[in-house]
Amino acid sequence: MNPASIDTPAAVPLRQDARTIGLIGLAHGSSHFFHMLLPPMFPWLIEAFHLSYAELGFLVSLFFVISGVGQALSGFLVDRVGARPVLFAALGCFIASSLAAATAHSYGGLMLAAALAGLGNAPFHPVDFTILNKRVSAARLGHAFSVHGISGNLGWALAPVFLGGIAVASGSWRMAYLGAAAYAVLVLVVMLLNRDALDDRLGAWAHDKPAAPGRPASAGAPAGEHTLAFLKLPSVWLCFSFFFWTTVALSAIQSFASPALRAMYGLPLELTALVVTGYMLAGAAGMVLGGFIAARAERLERVIALCLGFCGLMLMLVGSGWLPGPAALVVAALAGLGTGLAGPSRDMLIKRAAPPGATGRVYGTVYSGLDLGFALAAPLLGRLMDAGQAHAIFFVSAGALIAGVASAALVGRGIAALRRSVPATVAA
Repeated sequence: MNPASIDTPAAVPLRQDARTIGLIGLAHGSSHFFHMLLPPMFPWLIEAFHLSYAELGFLVSLFFVISGVGQALSGFLVDRVGARPVLFAALGCFIASSLAAATAHSYGGLMLAAALAGLGNAPFHPVDFTILNKRVSAARLGHAFSVHGISGNLGWALAPVFLGGIAVASGSWRMAYLGAAAYAVLVLVVMLLNRDALDDRLGAWAHDKPAAPGRPASAGAPAGEHTLAFLKLPSVWLCFSFFFWTTVALSAIQSFASPALRAMYGLPLELTALVVTGYMLAGAAGMVLGGFIAARAERLERVIALCLGFCGLMLMLVGSGWLPGPAALVVAALAGLGTGLAGPSRDMLIKRAAPPGATGRVYGTVYSGLDLGFALAAPLLGRLMDAGQAHAIFFVSAGALIAGVASAALVGRGIAALRRSVPATVAA
């Protein structure tokens, strides 16, 4: 036997990697679909339950408060029991949430649907990134993160068309939610039939460096290190803040861009309802290119700054009111290209900042910033809409993106400083 083969892992077949990436993409797209369980149906829910935008914003907040708390905790659960069983349970929660929405007869019923959907959404990022990091070869991780991000955007894009289309075709918003339940059942069946490709007990962390002698590759924190030691790392909290600010921007687009464009430019609902789908499809296209950029870029924070800066400028242009109505709709949708290009670089930046063996916990903590951003932004933005400040939706989004750029820059500076200190330590 060639001695070099002992230290060099066998090449992972493309088909094996592609199968895992595709399944996780489907699962992640489904979680993002259920982010949008309620917002696309706001016009129907306002009519059925006589709700204000602030009340609807609270439903979004409820979803993300439960998801955010659950996400931080689910990272520990994934590290302890594995990602696959947690994934199956999460999809079951989506089925229950859809049925709760379909049978709701009061605001309380909608709150139950939001809570169940938030509980189902909670573990997805720790689950997804645990399976990808353990099952996908290092050479394809950048593309895996790209597909992961694309699938999320496609889930966001699909929800308004799927739910709104069924509601219009059937004349019943309740039928739309029964359709969502059927969709979640289908995804769960696909995952169960392909469960061997999702088994995170097989594989090793990172693939890019062997485990220390006497320590398995899948081990958690190093011996003698507390499970919560990763919380002391500034990079973890900077990544958290990055997710918080960029999600405030995203919340503005997802929940209120359509009514804001309608109020500012007098566009019909049939057109403005498409802005979220357009934004997410543009983001998905950006992520295709972003995967190649993330695989080659050394200073990921610079990529993020350029892309999010582009997005912020376009949103400010829309908020200014200077554009003709149809042009404003197109520009708002195309702004998603910038966030899409930044997506894979964002995920790779977090991977570089995460200590070995704590990936589930780090992703769970960092991505809970996403949930907090949605939870706090939605009711505040709803109040702006109720106050007739539709243009502020786009300016708030742009300002939050600028704050996200600052957080990413600090993360990149910390990683660069750490890399400079390692050779110095070894030389000493």
